[in-house]
Amino acid sequence: MKTVLGIESSCDETAVAVVHGGDEVLASVVYSQVPLHRPYGGVVPEVASRAHVQKIRAVAEEALRQAFPGAADPWAGIDAVAATCGPGLAAALLVGWSFAKGLALALGKPLLPVNHMHAHLWSVRLGHPELREADLWPQLGLAVSGGHTCLVHAPRPGGFRLIGQTIDDAAGEAFDKAAKLLGLGYPGGPVLDRLARSVPAGERRAIRFPEGRVAPDHPLPPGLRADLCLSFSGLKTALLTHVRKHPPQGEAEVARLCACYQTAIVDALAKRVGRALETLPCKSLAVGGGVSLNGQLREALTALAARHGVRLLLAEPRYCGDNAAMIAGIAGAGYALRDAEPLARDVDPSLPV
Repeated sequence: MKTVLGIESSCDETAVAVVHGGDEVLASVVYSQVPLHRPYGGVVPEVASRAHVQKIRAVAEEALRQAFPGAADPWAGIDAVAATCGPGLAAALLVGWSFAKGLALALGKPLLPVNHMHAHLWSVRLGHPELREADLWPQLGLAVSGGHTCLVHAPRPGGFRLIGQTIDDAAGEAFDKAAKLLGLGYPGGPVLDRLARSVPAGERRAIRFPEGRVAPDHPLPPGLRADLCLSFSGLKTALLTHVRKHPPQGEAEVARLCACYQTAIVDALAKRVGRALETLPCKSLAVGGGVSLNGQLREALTALAARHGVRLLLAEPRYCGDNAAMIAGIAGAGYALRDAEPLARDVDPSLPV
């Protein structure tokens, strides 16, 4: 089994990890740029790419020290180098992918390109070698993050078919924009989740927000189902309109507003997952991405999985956000992108699932 060094730089996390056999994490180091982007209320691509350049070498060296403590030449323990080549922010991707190319050439090791979204769905396997022999396919995957929201059906390991996605904003972006509007800071998802927990379940639909349906005749790429797609732009507009008409007075009203808004997002996601489980053969449901940390979403998906008799696989909290362990893991398991000339490959910010 391969020991792979993985590199992730698709957005605002500079991450390097060493993973053996696809799921045994020897080291996972993440430099978070949240403090750099907090003053802007969101990720600034130029700031992100500059920070990647400044930190990536030190992060890689720290990952090697943790993976092979005391080794005279820790680089000798690496069998291959993997890195995200898309999707993501172009300038940010370029830093990690270029660094990976240089390492692969210097070490004389294979270079393995990885699709960031595939890796999020693989993150449920990290730290769980018992899943190697588990019967998990066909599998439904939900990847929910700050930049992406999509449903993927995998009839076999490594086979990914996009069946639904947001046609505008991602779920994570919807959380962040709401937090910015309400003056709650960045990132918004954890803040909204915390405030929503203080609101009784019976009050979480007191304010009705739009579900974000996609019309059956909406033009979609081949293979996508309108009933499995989402739209969050109207939800953000609805929140803005509500706040202008009914400015929340006090923390309790802000919390109730957060709870109702979060419920609209969770309901929309859960409804699409439920429809997919009803109409497609599935033995498991894999959920990854930063938004998968949301407590209300986890509760809804747990209930759905039990109702449909499928195994629910949730990434461990430390692997929910962007991290390099998922990059190294999926590559080490043999599910990197196939490319005869990876060194000639360029990054693809819009790389499809």
